[in-house]
Amino acid sequence: MSNSSSITHFLLLALADTWQLQLLHFCLLLGISLAALLANGLIISAVACGHHLHMPMFFFLLNLALSDLGSICTTVPKAMHNSLWDTRNISYAGCAAQVFLVFFFITAEFSLLIIMCYDRYVSICKPLHYGTLLGSRACVHMAAAALASAFLYALLHTANTFSLPLCHGNALGHFFCEIPHILKLSCTKSYLREHGLIVVGASLGSGCFVFIVFSYVQIFRVVLRIPSEQGRHKAFSTCLPHLAVVSLFVSTAVSAHLKPPSMSSPSLDLALSVLYSVVPPALNPLIYILRNQELKAAVQTLMTGWLQKH
Repeated sequence: MSNSSSITHFLLLALADTWQLQLLHFCLLLGISLAALLANGLIISAVACGHHLHMPMFFFLLNLALSDLGSICTTVPKAMHNSLWDTRNISYAGCAAQVFLVFFFITAEFSLLIIMCYDRYVSICKPLHYGTLLGSRACVHMAAAALASAFLYALLHTANTFSLPLCHGNALGHFFCEIPHILKLSCTKSYLREHGLIVVGASLGSGCFVFIVFSYVQIFRVVLRIPSEQGRHKAFSTCLPHLAVVSLFVSTAVSAHLKPPSMSSPSLDLALSVLYSVVPPALNPLIYILRNQELKAAVQTLMTGWLQKH
């Protein structure tokens, strides 16, 4: 038996039990991470360089792309390293940093998705008030509030989790450090406090999701009344990518954390954890690039200019 003061490292879940499968997982993770880096990098570059994209929607999209990059860079490099070098170790400090960053980027991403929903709601349902409600200063304040709340929420969870005594070994049933798996190592009932924080956070998240659904009901009611087919198409081209990203984010997170215990198995848990932590950061920018005509044109212009220079 050991306690948290004597734990210097944790053992992560191995992605595979043979070298060939480990190498395959490494190549898959490398491909996904490169796709995420490229796609998110294109969005960041297109928005930063395209002056006609200096609007609230694209400002928040730039922040979302930065959150996606941070999210995938927090978990995937360590998993790739462990697969390539056939190891499972992660230091105690590294695990704490990973927990903090995962919570920070996921919370920031969800907060930004809520703000982007509000942006679409005001743009379509209250266009005359758009400049007042979503001026440049208001946008900066909302983005700063999203990041500050994510920082405080992640700090609260991390400090609370790693203050608990751990006496059930150091093996985590996950390929990155996640709070529920660390709580299983706790030897006191103090972990109920952390479960309470998670429940409160989930309740707030559910309320925000209801707000998103309600907003889109109002948005679609207005869009369907637009007489011009071109106007409806333009409105849908800005709303549907955001709705698809929200659906992907929520469905993968719910599938990973709210599945029945009877369905739990190491292989299924691993697949679901990869699905919600790795896939969304890679798919989010592709959804926006392919579905938003203004962003698609800006990315094409950016790539054409780069190819001409080289």
